[in-house]
Amino acid sequence: MTKVLTQDWLQAYPEELRRALAKVAQRSGQPMYVAGGPVRDWLLGVAARDLDFTVPKGAVACAREVSGLLGGAFVLLDEAEDVARVVWQGLTLDFSGFRNHTTTIEDDLGQRDFTINAMAVLFDSETCGLVSLTVIDPLGGVTDLAQKMIRIPAVANLLADPLRLLRAYRFAATLGFAIEAQTETAIVAHGGLLIKTAMERVAYELGLIMVSDRAWQIISRMAAGGLLWVVFPELAAGRGLKQPASHHLDVFGHILEALRCLEKILPAPEAYFPGQGGLFSEMAQGKRVALLKWAALFHDLGKPKTHRLAGGKITFYNHDQAGAKIFEAIAERLHWPKDDRNRVARLIALHMWPFHLSNARLRTGISRKACLRLIKAAGDDLASLFLLAMADSLAGQGVGKPPGMEENLALLLLEVHGVYVEHIQPVFANPPLLTGHDLIEIFALEPGPVFKEVLDGLIVAQVEGLVSNREQALAWVKMIVAG
Repeated sequence: MTKVLTQDWLQAYPEELRRALAKVAQRSGQPMYVAGGPVRDWLLGVAARDLDFTVPKGAVACAREVSGLLGGAFVLLDEAEDVARVVWQGLTLDFSGFRNHTTTIEDDLGQRDFTINAMAVLFDSETCGLVSLTVIDPLGGVTDLAQKMIRIPAVANLLADPLRLLRAYRFAATLGFAIEAQTETAIVAHGGLLIKTAMERVAYELGLIMVSDRAWQIISRMAAGGLLWVVFPELAAGRGLKQPASHHLDVFGHILEALRCLEKILPAPEAYFPGQGGLFSEMAQGKRVALLKWAALFHDLGKPKTHRLAGGKITFYNHDQAGAKIFEAIAERLHWPKDDRNRVARLIALHMWPFHLSNARLRTGISRKACLRLIKAAGDDLASLFLLAMADSLAGQGVGKPPGMEENLALLLLEVHGVYVEHIQPVFANPPLLTGHDLIEIFALEPGPVFKEVLDGLIVAQVEGLVSNREQALAWVKMIVAG
């Protein structure tokens, strides 16, 4: 790979921004460089949304001035380290001074995390573009980029910010690169230092791994090197923990396999749920996919706690509920947003439900009420729940596994969705036949838990076809109250 950019990528950015940068660079009387991630992305032929600017000193003042000229939002990131940010029109502009009292751009680049991020180009304040298309590359970042290799300049760089232990895996996930052997050896040796890092920063890097389509590959690599146990010690208890004959892997191996199967399912769910591809359209990408992958990684988190062995039989009764509670503590530790935490905990808590309902369907068939209960419990994560169940089923291939589990899961979803469309959706699409006010005025009931019981029961009666109008609803409630 050449050290020369194919074009002046800065010219693609708004002229207002480039003029503001030029004005600030001229006033400061010092060179301004574009460095790090943007240069890496440009060499890969990708337009960077975030721009990183480096100056010898006074970066916070430069950022503040750029913010004032553009009318952007100024964010002070670390005054002591001379780092600040400007957010403007969807762009994130980071400004930093030379690190650790270095005096040249080459020495500053030598302080960076990885060689592929240790490259720069000089900004030209006269032309509002780049002085040259030749990349400043003192550490061989261009070569490593061509070889798709993540390499630290020195072990000291890794230790300067322990988050870099995890960032190596994040870049491996997002770029599809390999971690150079000596770099990974250093990560393994110093992995315990990651606990000193703010959990919000750790959560951000982990989130980027899960959004990628290489989550299974990278999480497996982190487990092999030991860093996964630093971040999630709760998962370590599943190693070597045997399962019933329906499984061919121990608990942790099964968890990893479920994540692998999920990533295999996600690009083409209809291959596993024939004729139902439209149900998964909202699951194609983004946060919902990442949360589902988290659910796969943690779905059997409760098995070590609930493991029992009696008469040679292995059981994990209520491991779904136990796992959800353990996960909530993990999410709290990582300072997850409440909605994300609740979604993943709900998927973990419900992940056995499709299997139980599938068994019931095969034995006796399932009622509309049973479908309603599942739909209300899963909410808008019903499709996610079945994707998780499918991955869970595929990940268990022991000799004692009942035949046809995946086919039966697909048929169950088809039936549940059919009941929803024909019998449940119409009930919720129309105004309620009775309200709490009716229960007070007509039946003289006192507000309280009984209200929910009666009104929920009325919905079940509507779904089951026992009640279809207000007159029948009044008669139904009268019967319930009298009984």
